[in-house]
Amino acid sequence: MLEEEGKLRRSHGGAVKIDEETPSETSYLIRESEHVPEKEMIARLAVRYIEPGDRVILDASTTALHLASIIPDMPLTVLTNSVKIALEMSGKDKVEVISTGGILRSSSLSYVGPMAEDSLSKFHVNKAFLSCKGIHTQHGFTESNALQALVKRKMIDIADTVVVLADHSKIQVQDFTHVADLREIDWLITDGDTSEVAVAAFEQLGVKVVRAL
Repeated sequence: MLEEEGKLRRSHGGAVKIDEETPSETSYLIRESEHVPEKEMIARLAVRYIEPGDRVILDASTTALHLASIIPDMPLTVLTNSVKIALEMSGKDKVEVISTGGILRSSSLSYVGPMAEDSLSKFHVNKAFLSCKGIHTQHGFTESNALQALVKRKMIDIADTVVVLADHSKIQVQDFTHVADLREIDWLITDGDTSEVAVAAFEQLGVKVVRAL
């Protein structure tokens, strides 16, 4: 039986497929402990770009979780594929939280797959705050996992303004799956360890760069 083989687990109303780890996708617990000061600085800068009445997307990145934790309780709509961000925002009475649903990836505590993508396609937001595995002046915005890449592609499609949150370890890095070209990115918020040379290169290509110092 599939349950005995460890491929399914029992649940009320049926069986749920157990998500298999993608080797290239670092687990959420590990990512939560990496570059924490930089992520906190980036989040403190990014929150200034969120205003009452905004409709925003937050992806399932740990940097977006830092941002979610400091967003004030104000009239706001937050659309996310992150379980942790949905829970974090649910404690803020004035914030309307919309979760995409979909296939739950245990490695990232996020929803992916056709259901998540279809859910996103029904909405339009004015700002998307996304992180990545790499952002490169030649290769654009990339991810380590194809399912995550498809969801982030849809997030970019439905947003007026795309803000990438990426600490210095992700700058001029190319990962496995292409998500978007740089011309589709409006802002890059990074930390002070990103070099002036890299900042100038991104700005020359039309991306506005802000460093959290």
